[in-house]
Amino acid sequence: MTDTGTEPGLPRGARLGVDVGMARIGLAASDPDGLVATPVETVPRVLAGGPAQGKQAHGKQQGKQSPRSAEGTTADVSRIVEEAAERFAAVVYVGLPRHLSGKEGAATADARRFAARLTVALAAAGEPAEVRLVDERMTTVTAHQALHAAGRKSKKHRSVIDQAAAVIILQSALDAERAKGERAGELVGVQTVHDTHDRP
Repeated sequence: MTDTGTEPGLPRGARLGVDVGMARIGLAASDPDGLVATPVETVPRVLAGGPAQGKQAHGKQQGKQSPRSAEGTTADVSRIVEEAAERFAAVVYVGLPRHLSGKEGAATADARRFAARLTVALAAAGEPAEVRLVDERMTTVTAHQALHAAGRKSKKHRSVIDQAAAVIILQSALDAERAKGERAGELVGVQTVHDTHDRP
């Protein structure tokens, strides 16, 4: 029997990996069987009430839409929803940057808020993809090391480091799926979204 990579009980479908940063968002995707994570692009981050960061997403031509759509969804979130729709994604894994001690800080709270907004936007677009938070401690350091080992010069890391981090986040989640036979991480559900919005 051929091993497709998809465990019994897990529906077939691509997965996305998201590395949330203050200036940029790394985006990665898997094949429909969830075997291998590959980089997709770097999406400029749109902070609440502010302009888009950067000129355009790498690998995608920038359109004329404003940073925030008429529905209130920012362009960075919309781009991920678009990718999920194009790939018929089953899950979007968002990295959760905890401290090495396991404690949560400002970056963790930011990732949770982003995941909550993404959950709402996917539902509004009629996309069935789940959003799940997965631990990403040391991901950026590992990505830098991988790029260095591949012969990339340090000064050129910035353009691809977010994508590399997203690949690591996603591949770790895929490996966890195969090991446990279930989705990795923490599901961002409706109650989670409400709780996040209620926080100061």
